[in-house]
Amino acid sequence: MAPEVVQLGPKSTVLAKPLTLPNRAYVTFLAGNGDYVKGVAGLAKGLRKVKSAYPLVVAVLPDVPEEHRRILESQGCIVREIEPVYPPQNQTRFAMAYYVINYSKLRIWKFVEYSKMIYLDGDIQVYDNIDHLFDLPDGNFYAVMDCFCEQTWSHTPQAKIGYCQQCPDKVRWPAEMGQPPSLYFNAGMFVFEPSLETYENLLATLKVTAPTPFAEQDFLNMFFKDIYKPIPLVYNLVLAMLWRHPENVELEKVKVVHYCAAGSKPWRYTGKEENMQREDVKMLVQKWWEIYNDESLDYKKPTNCEGEAVEPVKMQPLLAALSEGGAVPYVTVTAPSAA
Repeated sequence: MAPEVVQLGPKSTVLAKPLTLPNRAYVTFLAGNGDYVKGVAGLAKGLRKVKSAYPLVVAVLPDVPEEHRRILESQGCIVREIEPVYPPQNQTRFAMAYYVINYSKLRIWKFVEYSKMIYLDGDIQVYDNIDHLFDLPDGNFYAVMDCFCEQTWSHTPQAKIGYCQQCPDKVRWPAEMGQPPSLYFNAGMFVFEPSLETYENLLATLKVTAPTPFAEQDFLNMFFKDIYKPIPLVYNLVLAMLWRHPENVELEKVKVVHYCAAGSKPWRYTGKEENMQREDVKMLVQKWWEIYNDESLDYKKPTNCEGEAVEPVKMQPLLAALSEGGAVPYVTVTAPSAA
């Protein structure tokens, strides 16, 4: 039986941006001095194109160079430095070596100046306004179900029997194997509520949890399994779904595309990797570039009544410090425009 997916009604009307600092935000993560900064800059422009009412916060590790931080700030992003989070040392091998640094995502639960956030990986683009996801009922963790058909899942019981939660009636979970596995989400996009209590529990649990092949994604699935609610595929189309489960994809309705298949990063795209010459993939890569290259989507600083550019009041560092102390005042200042 297919799992119950949270059904969302028509997207809510996007209201005019308030003059108070928003207590909701999108958030992404960036590490190192590589080319992922292009993905994040593209994401900022994509959110601006769909007229999101909320800013984009970028949680950066100390190794992100100043030049890259300036690029992101020039696109209206709120850049917040965080410290790395490392799992306990053992011999567990990750499916991908770079996964280990992704545990640092756990720091975003510390951003309690926001009541709710939507996390988006840097290789994601938003093609339709999804601000209405902030209005989902509190107390749950929302994300899109993943697929078990990738080769990197070959170590799991699901892959060995050909079971996938994307098509659970095709190969049913054998009764002799007990209860089917808990629903499993892709951690490239999720809706969550920052909380210092949750943050402390996440770090404490991590200390006693052995690293797993999919690093922080496995960990988050274990931690939030009791409050996880699936949302429709249109909110996080992992590109492999196009060839793994095409019957579940309505491409014209997709709001969020996740360019995580091998060779699909638009800023690295060569078309040489497997499945990268598909017409739908090429169309989605071109669609990303159209946003990235559109200068009309570049961030424009607020202006005063004389039309002169002015710097917005930067309350974020102060609010971050106050939130860590457990008290956040209500502040009425002009907010930066959506990233």
